[in-house]
Amino acid sequence: MAFSRGTGRYVRGLTVGIDIGGSKVAAGVVNPSGRVLARRRTETPDKSKSPKVVEDTIVSVIEELRREYPVHAVGVGAAGFVDEQRASVLFAPHLAWRKEPLREALTQRLELPVVVENDANASAWAEVRVGAGRGVDDILVVNLGTGIGGAIILDGKLHRGRYGIAGEFGHMTVVPGGHRCECGNRGCWEQYASGNAVTRDARELAAADSPVARGLIQAVGGDPALITGPLVSDLAREGDRASVELLEDAGGWLGIGLANLAAAFDPELFIIGGGVSDCGDLLLGPARTAFRRQLTGRGYRPEARIVRAELGNEAGLIGASLLARDATTRRFRRRARRTRFRVR
Repeated sequence: MAFSRGTGRYVRGLTVGIDIGGSKVAAGVVNPSGRVLARRRTETPDKSKSPKVVEDTIVSVIEELRREYPVHAVGVGAAGFVDEQRASVLFAPHLAWRKEPLREALTQRLELPVVVENDANASAWAEVRVGAGRGVDDILVVNLGTGIGGAIILDGKLHRGRYGIAGEFGHMTVVPGGHRCECGNRGCWEQYASGNAVTRDARELAAADSPVARGLIQAVGGDPALITGPLVSDLAREGDRASVELLEDAGGWLGIGLANLAAAFDPELFIIGGGVSDCGDLLLGPARTAFRRQLTGRGYRPEARIVRAELGNEAGLIGASLLARDATTRRFRRRARRTRFRVR
């Protein structure tokens, strides 16, 4: 137990979680139950995406939080491929990280234990521990944003794969020869069920001056380039028919992909997170229908439940902090066992 200078209270086992995206660094002090006690957020301008500047930004927000709270470990969730040792970012599409030894750099500067994790894995772990997946051991988490990220929990453990890169569900091919994906392939799942997919289809519909897209066209003053995914979601909630259909289409593709994942992993639960999941049943209703229709052995097997994530935008930093706590606890217990053995 340690004294918190900023609050005048005694607190136990506080860790910092960091969530790094292409344009922001979000941080939070998290207690053992997953509650965020303090938050910081700072932008990383386009010109400042070099590894050193992003590293400086991370250190700055952590030091700011440490002035108020006694922190004993740091977890970092990064949007990119993280190696199996949870030490280096092998590749980050929106930052200049290429085999970046982030854990070593931060550990030296902060003099604290540091864990680096893929952001989707971090978000998933938060949902498993303190969110929609509590009490369930076999879960697949699918995050719908500009693309599709994912994570795998089997037997209550986060499954990272041999090289640390498991869970890149968005790049499963669902339409051979389909839309070109940023990854270089064609027909990837995220080209049909992500926020970018909804935006692309809405803009194409409006650009064709389709009569069914009248609401979309009016909402952007006749300029299809101004259509965004959140706008489509808002219009769908207001009952705009074209927007509802666009979400139904994305939901259908989501259900097809989930059925493929069920054939491979047979989970008890799918948790759908990310910004697109804010559409709720406008998206998840069609997804559940398509899932049941596409599921291998349908009618003769139990069906996984499909639910929405609970923790929202803070899932990444909460999960990163919990993973840091877990790793630090394991190291402490190993050290204690070695000490007892030497004493004997």
